[in-house]
Amino acid sequence: MAAEQEEIPENIAAAITEISERATLLIRDELELARAEIGAKLRKLVMGAVVGVVAGVFVALAGLFVLIGLAWLLWYELFPAGQVFWGFFVVAGGLLLLAALGGALAAKAFRRGAPPAPTMAIDEARKIREAVAPQGQAEAS
Repeated sequence: MAAEQEEIPENIAAAITEISERATLLIRDELELARAEIGAKLRKLVMGAVVGVVAGVFVALAGLFVLIGLAWLLWYELFPAGQVFWGFFVVAGGLLLLAALGGALAAKAFRRGAPPAPTMAIDEARKIREAVAPQGQAEAS
């Protein structure tokens, strides 16, 4: 009987140690999942930004040629001979209006955008907390 009483504390200590090790492993796995999830989202964002910048450069160059042609056309059709600069001023004014509209739309998009959050890891952590917590505490959370 004395041997049984000594085994009980050892069994409890072993169980507590095993639970502690498993909880530590579980937390490390959840952190790794969150890190991987954030990394994947950031890689996608960076790739999209790079592709967008490259496309923007090509569009800007093409737009430059279109705008030069438009300025010469406006001068040719609307203004007296010898005053070429008015066509360029009209095109520049139109570009400033478009830039203001684009800036307003970009600001609106940034306000609506959400920062990348590890949603899968957060959901998994909630499930684990609900599974581990006693029934009374899980319902109160």
